[in-house]
Amino acid sequence: MLKVCRVLAVVRKQDTPFLRALCADPDTFVYDLDCPVPPLGCIVMASGLGRRFGGNKLMAELNGRPLAAHALALAAAPVFAGRIAVTRSAEVEALCRAEGFPVLRHAEPRRSDTVRLGLTALLAQQPDLQGCVFLPGDQPCLTRQTLEALAIGAAPDTIRRPAAPDGTPGSPVLFGRDYFAALLHLPEGSGGSAVLRARPQAIRLLPTPAAELRDIDTRSDLEALRGGKG
Repeated sequence: MLKVCRVLAVVRKQDTPFLRALCADPDTFVYDLDCPVPPLGCIVMASGLGRRFGGNKLMAELNGRPLAAHALALAAAPVFAGRIAVTRSAEVEALCRAEGFPVLRHAEPRRSDTVRLGLTALLAQQPDLQGCVFLPGDQPCLTRQTLEALAIGAAPDTIRRPAAPDGTPGSPVLFGRDYFAALLHLPEGSGGSAVLRARPQAIRLLPTPAAELRDIDTRSDLEALRGGKG
C-alpha cells in the first residue's frame, strides 16, 4: 500500500524491522516529536562591504532597527542549536554584543573566508551539527516560519533553500553536514554557490512568498521597502 498511494501515519517509536525499513525509505518523510529537527547551526553573513549601498547597509534602519538586528532575531530562533554572526564591521560587532549574540569579527577579504570562519567557529561549539543555515543580513522580510520550515526538512545529504512562486531560488540556504567539507575548502573567493552548482541533485526547494526573499542592495531598495513598494 505504501508504494501505490500517499499515506500519513502516526506510529509509536520502537525498534522494529518494519519501522527501520520505513525510516530508511528515501520516499518517507519522518517527523520525530521527540527530536523535530536535527542539531542545526545558523551563520549570519554580515561581512559585505556595501559598495552598491554606499555605506554600511546592515546598520541602516528599517522600522526603527538596524537591518542586521532583523537577521539576529531570526537566527536566535530555538530551532538552532548554535549561531554566530560573521562580520568585518565594528558597528555590527557592537550590535551583536549588545544583543548578547555570538559574533566573530575578522579582516579577511573573501566570501569563502566568511563561510570558512563561521562554520569552523560553529563546529568548535557544536561538533554534532547536522546542517547549517547561511543567513544573509540584508533580508529583513524573511520570517521565522520560513526558517523553521527549512529546518524541519533538514538532512545531512540535502541542501534546502527557499524559492519564489515562479521557481526562482533564493536565500538563506541550509547545507546538510555532508557538504561541510566542501564549504570549508571553497575555491578562493567563492561562496556556497560553488557547492550549489556542483550538487544540483541535492537541492530541495521550499515554496516561499517572493517578498520574503527580497534583499537590500541599494538605498533605493531600502526606501522602496520603507514606503511599502514592491
